[in-house]
Amino acid sequence: MKISLKPLREQVIVITGASSGIGLATARAAAKKGAKLVLASRNEEALANVEEQIKTEGGEAIHLVADVGRREDVQRIAETAIRHFGGFDTWINNAGVSIYGKLSEVSEEDSRRLFDTNFWGVVSGSLMAADHLRNRGGAIINLGSELSDVAIPLQGMYSASKHAVKGFTDALRAELEEDEAPVSVTLIKPAGINTPYTEHARNYTNKELTLPPPVYAPEEVAYGILYAAEHPERDIFIGSGSKLMSSLNKYAPSLVDWVNKKFMTNMQLRDKPAKHKDGSLHAPGADGHVHGNYEGHVMKTSLYTRASVHPAVTGAVVAAAAGAATMALLGKQRQKKQQNHQKGGATL
Repeated sequence: MKISLKPLREQVIVITGASSGIGLATARAAAKKGAKLVLASRNEEALANVEEQIKTEGGEAIHLVADVGRREDVQRIAETAIRHFGGFDTWINNAGVSIYGKLSEVSEEDSRRLFDTNFWGVVSGSLMAADHLRNRGGAIINLGSELSDVAIPLQGMYSASKHAVKGFTDALRAELEEDEAPVSVTLIKPAGINTPYTEHARNYTNKELTLPPPVYAPEEVAYGILYAAEHPERDIFIGSGSKLMSSLNKYAPSLVDWVNKKFMTNMQLRDKPAKHKDGSLHAPGADGHVHGNYEGHVMKTSLYTRASVHPAVTGAVVAAAAGAATMALLGKQRQKKQQNHQKGGATL
């Protein structure tokens, strides 16, 4: 099975959760590359502003209000893309929300609502996209997390939902490969990202929320997503921190357990009283912003991510660096021999 993906400038791309954070960053970056966009979220005002901005800058986009936790809304997204653009080439399941709180404290209602968005929204979007793409080719890109591979305290239900997204995505990929469908299925695994993620989370604690470092810019996730829209990739880790956590949990799970026990809860809480505790779990929040309020250092790019998707380039850079280092070392050795020779001549 050969999968051939179009250049972004020739694509129609569907993005859920497009009114803030990673979804908004991806929409803006894709529009600059010439892609036509179908933007969906629960926030009408923010979506309309995004569409207007993209059109003002010469791009092409439409929007519709949809709750991915409702299968009929996801169906409307697909139907709108087909009716307006004649179809779509890439479907990005980005919409998601978190809950901060101990599992024993989080209500079943909130947990089910989180799974409706984070898991069932991905399932509905992926299956509808697969049905459309299996005869024409394209890409399905699902937003997982470093917590697709690792679970942490305070975000137990979010971790569970992202584990579920990974399992579903892997199974969907296997079935499409078995059917020889020309569809690429990619799971994106970001580390902590400076989006309004903590502001949108449902907060059961009495403190303001934050992210454990290292934290990266949402534009780096957009880079990985759009790379996957043009190049078939199985998984893309955004940030070396994500890859490190995944690897540690695989090869040294007891160490991860110890880190969780000693540090992880405190690393997710600020020393400030909680202000907005409801978040956007059950209703749309204040959208329209790409970046969040993280107070620490934010890494704009990830050398690990760039290297993982461009191994040939990375190899060339490493080889060139090694060659330069070797030449420098040889040069120093020659210089040292000359100096020794000159000293020997002076002694004679």
